[in-house]
Amino acid sequence: MKKLVSVAAALCLMGLGTASATAADKRVVGAQVDPFWRNASVYFLLPDRFANGDPGNDRAYGRKDDAERLRGFAGGDLHGVLDKLEAGYFRDLGVTALWMSPVVEQVQGYDEGDGRTYAYHGYWPRDWTAVDANFGSEADLRRVIETAHSQGIRVLLDVILNHTGPVTKRDPLWPAAWVRTAPVCDWKNFAGNVHCALTSNLPDIRTESEQPVDLPPHLVAKWRREGRLQQEQRELDAFFARTGYPRAPKYYIVKWLTDWVREYGVDGFRVDTAKHVEPEIWAVLKKEASLALAQWKANHPDKKPDDRGFFMLGEVYHFGVDDFGPTKGRVYNFGDRQVDFFAYGFDSLINMGFAQHAAQSPQDIFSRYSSALHGGALDGLGVLNYLGSHDDHHSFDRERKQVRTAALKLMLAPGAAQIYYGDEIARPMIVKDARGDASMRSLMNWEDLERSSTQALLDHWRKLGQFRRANLALGAGEHRKLADKPYTFSRTLEGEPPVLVALGVETGNKSLPVYGLFADGTLLKDYYSGTESPVAQGRVHFNTDSDLLLLGIAPGRE
Repeated sequence: MKKLVSVAAALCLMGLGTASATAADKRVVGAQVDPFWRNASVYFLLPDRFANGDPGNDRAYGRKDDAERLRGFAGGDLHGVLDKLEAGYFRDLGVTALWMSPVVEQVQGYDEGDGRTYAYHGYWPRDWTAVDANFGSEADLRRVIETAHSQGIRVLLDVILNHTGPVTKRDPLWPAAWVRTAPVCDWKNFAGNVHCALTSNLPDIRTESEQPVDLPPHLVAKWRREGRLQQEQRELDAFFARTGYPRAPKYYIVKWLTDWVREYGVDGFRVDTAKHVEPEIWAVLKKEASLALAQWKANHPDKKPDDRGFFMLGEVYHFGVDDFGPTKGRVYNFGDRQVDFFAYGFDSLINMGFAQHAAQSPQDIFSRYSSALHGGALDGLGVLNYLGSHDDHHSFDRERKQVRTAALKLMLAPGAAQIYYGDEIARPMIVKDARGDASMRSLMNWEDLERSSTQALLDHWRKLGQFRRANLALGAGEHRKLADKPYTFSRTLEGEPPVLVALGVETGNKSLPVYGLFADGTLLKDYYSGTESPVAQGRVHFNTDSDLLLLGIAPGRE
């Protein structure tokens, strides 16, 4: 990676002196989260499973096609993501942020723990400073970020600080000062989640340590072969001299992760396994990433998409809205310790509860979520709702029998929305003979777009996505039910135009009161049909083929 060592400009921008960035300065408590992120439509994909833009990198590092079903590299890459960006696929879907599973260099061999498995998913890191050749190159990553930014789409990198990849015939165990392999987590308390290995062959980074350690010999040898050892060492020297952090494992990784922000202008991180690491280090990561993004924006004023600060989204497994699982308000309860991850740098947490709540009625979901996010335990904070994900076996509607109503519930719910790749075209989430979570990571089913039913489903998602993208109040605003038949509700957010939604209306000619939300003469757009109607005598009139209305002020008429 070509990294930038000088940080003086960014330090000045943030009001920090070089001596103020100390290891003791860890806790961060922020203000309300930017409505952009509280309303975001985040598209989550595994590059290997999405699109193959460059078949020439399908077998990097001598990896073979000998894995169990769906447990080897399938050929998808950053170039494939770029191709879909350039074709406008994400823009047309209303996506405002793109989240890719990790693209850093992975272990080269395979693990036999659950059938022969390669690191196609990206969660088995080997070198945090390089892009895995199966996914492409740094040039590909740069083009993905620049192209996304040009379309108003932000980019989240998926980051790991908890563990290395497993030991394989080609991938050595990191030094004992860096990792532990025992005990295996028993999940009984804080230590049983944090000071332990997630599995018997997933070495756990000693994130509790503040003791200086040397670089792992295999990294030193690798960087020497690649001709960048001295550069990496100089940058590490500069980082530790500036920050005053000890050369403990976690601080090395913070440096390596934030370099991607400083070099490419990454907008945010999705943090993997957040609850399995001492929370204090996440505040350090947020601080250093914020500094790096400020520097990048100062150095690239013509490329920055906005002046927003760095965004951090956490995966705290089993965290959820309305006291889901071990959640108590805004804190996660380990039994012997409760941790408020929002107080350690996180702007938003993935809401693991939505996949379970999605079976409820829209009003039940919307009212409970709005109460929590507006005046409740999560007031002003961010949550990311999802129907399905790569490692949640309780994902909603894995059989894809409720695809249209599931889309409505997700995309109209308060909070941000995660579209898991293929939700919009009913990608199969159950694959015969695929073990465990591999079944939920099937190849993107582009071929199904030849079917009219799949095209219609994609069109449904696009309309919902465009409505959300155009109206911050939809996800970030306060919910209010206005009528039962047809089910009608509003969302309001201070400083933003309101929205009005009606589900179960008559097809054809229809009239709807606006409940005082809009003045007479205001031109409203139905984002589902694309048609417009002025408010007259407190009502709007539409003639559409659909049974729903997604109403907002017509663009340019605010």
